[in-house]
Amino acid sequence: MKVVIQKFGGTSVATDDARQRLVARVKHAMSDGLVPVVVVSAMGRGGEPYATDTLIDLAKEACPDPDPRELDLIMSCGETISTVVVSGTLRSAGIDSIAMTGAQAGLITDGTYGNSRIVRVDPARVIEQLEMRKTPVIAGFQGVTETGETTTLGRGGSDTTAVAIGAALGALNVEIFTDVDGIKTADPRVVPQARTIDRMSYDEISQMAHEGAKVIHPRAVEIAMRHNVPLRIRSTFDDSPGTLVSRTQGALAWPESRHYQVVTGITHVTDLCHVSLLNGTGEALPVTSVFRKLAEGGVSVDMISVSQDDCSFVIKDDVYDRTNRILKGLGLGADFKRRCAKVSVVGSGMRGVPGVMANVAEALHDAGVGILQTSDSHVTISCLVSHENLEKAARALHERFELAKTNGDRRDVS
Repeated sequence: MKVVIQKFGGTSVATDDARQRLVARVKHAMSDGLVPVVVVSAMGRGGEPYATDTLIDLAKEACPDPDPRELDLIMSCGETISTVVVSGTLRSAGIDSIAMTGAQAGLITDGTYGNSRIVRVDPARVIEQLEMRKTPVIAGFQGVTETGETTTLGRGGSDTTAVAIGAALGALNVEIFTDVDGIKTADPRVVPQARTIDRMSYDEISQMAHEGAKVIHPRAVEIAMRHNVPLRIRSTFDDSPGTLVSRTQGALAWPESRHYQVVTGITHVTDLCHVSLLNGTGEALPVTSVFRKLAEGGVSVDMISVSQDDCSFVIKDDVYDRTNRILKGLGLGADFKRRCAKVSVVGSGMRGVPGVMANVAEALHDAGVGILQTSDSHVTISCLVSHENLEKAARALHERFELAKTNGDRRDVS
């Protein structure tokens, strides 16, 4: 069987018109000789009757601090409702289908309520339905532990469900249908000139997801990369081909070309706080104790810079009070700069290429944006800036690396 996974997000199942477009997508796959498996998110967004945030609010009306196990039970209901509605819509259109929960589809998870991980997939019941020529409609975002407890996979977890099912079935690819036409070179709300990217590598989309792009869940990309499952992110509402994500980005096959792509996209994360430890003693800072106590306090740190005399790092702004208490408990003072944002340039093409950081620094300097701290990897350079400079920084970097242009129209920017 030539299986393809078709995952539809909340806006793609929220209305009858959207669901009719879903039906058309399924029928198109069938006409191409493919065997579709459908994965769905909860219907709509916060405030709509069956959206996940609406269900959370309902639970909190009864108890402001609901039990995590019970919260997962109610959160999983949105996707279950979607499976029944979508399966019924497919049957009304002449497609024999069956609604399945995550548990029925064989998604076995660990016991972490609210942010569970998939430990294995047993697709036997899905395969059984496919052999009966039925189209499974599987609830995303949910699974079951070995002991039968319902858990959810965290925000965006339906993407993870789709890719995990795809890997288990040996699917040709996974199509992620959403309300945008693919991955953009930047957030178009921040950079109006952002365009849709045709092709990306797993490394690039994984980094973009981790650094703030919200089109696909990072765990979904990790599973796709591990099992070499191609992804296509596209719109339910138009016929554009979207963005193909696979092992290599097509432009990198010929690095000798002067137009090969160094930077693929710009991402950003907001609501950050820069922390610089104050050292008035002249002695080395107790960095081991600092990071251990922060970890024990549930504080995640990023963009870490440590030397013999200095230590600075970045935290989410919502853990500022907790971090301050921990540092004071260690007898340490700190300078906190709140309302910061991290702006990152991402691209597999920058690996080993000199001059990328020079272009980043020059672009931000020319735009009048001060850099508070930097970090990097083989495919990412991140700069911490004040929140008020976020738009200027993202637009300056997008322009410097000519991301509004296609590869053939670019000069050699590195």
